[in-house]
Amino acid sequence: MLTSVERVRQVRARPFEFPAPAPNCVGRLADVSPEGCVVTLDERSAPRLLWYGEDLLDVKLPAGTRIVYPKPTIPGVPNRKAGLRHALENPEEMEPLEALLRPGMKVTICIDDISLPLPKFRRPDARQEMLEIVLEMLAAHGVDDFHIVIVTTYHRRMEPFEILWQVGQRIFDAYYPGQLYNMDADGPGQMVELGRTELDEPVRVFRRIAEADLVIYLNVNLVPMDGGAKSLGVGAADFAGLASNHNPATIIACDSYFDHTQSPLTASADRINDVIDRHLKVFHVETVINNQMFDPTMEFFVKNEDRWNALDKASFKAAQYALRKVPRNLKREILFKIPSAYKTIAIHAGECHAVHEKTVRYCYAQYCVPVEGQSDVMVAGVPFIMPYNVNSILNPILVHCLVLGYVFNMYRNMPLVKKNGVLIMTHPLYAEFDPRHHPSYIELFHRILPETRDPFEIQRKYEEEFVHDPDYLRIFRTGYGYHGVHALFMWYWGQNGRHHVGKVIVVGAEDPRAARTMGWETAATMEEALDMAKSHVGRTPSVAHLKLPPINMADMLGRPESVGNG
Repeated sequence: MLTSVERVRQVRARPFEFPAPAPNCVGRLADVSPEGCVVTLDERSAPRLLWYGEDLLDVKLPAGTRIVYPKPTIPGVPNRKAGLRHALENPEEMEPLEALLRPGMKVTICIDDISLPLPKFRRPDARQEMLEIVLEMLAAHGVDDFHIVIVTTYHRRMEPFEILWQVGQRIFDAYYPGQLYNMDADGPGQMVELGRTELDEPVRVFRRIAEADLVIYLNVNLVPMDGGAKSLGVGAADFAGLASNHNPATIIACDSYFDHTQSPLTASADRINDVIDRHLKVFHVETVINNQMFDPTMEFFVKNEDRWNALDKASFKAAQYALRKVPRNLKREILFKIPSAYKTIAIHAGECHAVHEKTVRYCYAQYCVPVEGQSDVMVAGVPFIMPYNVNSILNPILVHCLVLGYVFNMYRNMPLVKKNGVLIMTHPLYAEFDPRHHPSYIELFHRILPETRDPFEIQRKYEEEFVHDPDYLRIFRTGYGYHGVHALFMWYWGQNGRHHVGKVIVVGAEDPRAARTMGWETAATMEEALDMAKSHVGRTPSVAHLKLPPINMADMLGRPESVGNG
């Protein structure tokens, strides 16, 4: 039998070409051109739109700055339900789903939680349509013993109104909360150890998953890091399982979380999945979405500002003015209610690695923009949303995770910014926390970070305390808070970028003390921030701005460089 590493290498070594369009994928239509996505500004260039938390800025960036815009949107499949049925009937390296079903069997259906996608789908959510088709098939084959488990690992439990949005009224009314529920990773007797990997990593999954005759995982894929082996190997684990890869050593070793060939995090998930596959029958369904985060009528959010027409300019000014006039808590409420306009571009089903390898091809086709050479300074506009603050507050720990974890890692081959370079972000950086969702983040920020920002020291001194704190456990299991240790994981998650850059500057920080707690400097304006950067990288720095959102990745060309003695 092939080892997990050999299996993954075998699958990734296969040649891949986008096929002709089919019901389950757009095929060759995914091959969109990146022409015009990298723009170099001159003195006459218009100010750029940058997110500033819940607000919008228009910022004049210096001549010579390179702006990396998202690729054109790949069109969606004409009929998602038809595509789903086609994928289920024509799976990758497994029997069709119908052939796996028999009366009296025990089935566990797993779905992703609220962290995917961002923002939420317009209704119907892809999970609703997947569930409708799969439940119809179960009924047709006499399968009555099924549960629908939202795999949350140490994320917060989803609230009923959030689950309703994902699965639709009919499924919600029929099965919540008896057969449709949030996973409880710390419930007594709820976790099962299936074995250990060749590196002695414990493989732990939720009991209802471990005891099923068949597991069906229904995935929404937003970025290449999601889905695949990570779905169950990470998504259905507890602390003993997560500790193998959610640790500072693994995070720092990653050369982009989003390049699945260069990520020890992905490699750990692959090893764990190898053990899962030896014990469980798992049928994966993965749906890939395009980058159409905004409705086409809001094109100004992603369009080159030098090409804005009168309507684009008026729309931006109206949105900017309206947001400035609304209290922050109300802005959040409004922004989180606006659904995305994502379309599904590919659907594959079957064996984990064979499915996910096709998934990531579509992800890279949509996101990766070729960029020649690194820059001394990277500019990031920080939006109001990331995976762990849905319907909540983007606190400083989550800003750290978003910018130095996710945004910094949106590359292949090498980072957009040089080693020891400068990262400039725009965000109000208010020291505001949601005690309902993020109680342990408050303690990390106010008690631990003033003492040490070293992730290895935090892990050594405080991890066990945050894992077992009874108040955090109670809030996690019976309320809607993230697990106590999740705050520490988010600090580790940003260490990859923190280890690489030499200086972080926050433009417009409302609370300079919050920036100092994070180890960052502050500037009132972008011009001031760029002047501060010159003292670190030299008088004529090269500057690059990765336009986000939507998801966007720099496909870097050339050789890695360092600033100064970095």
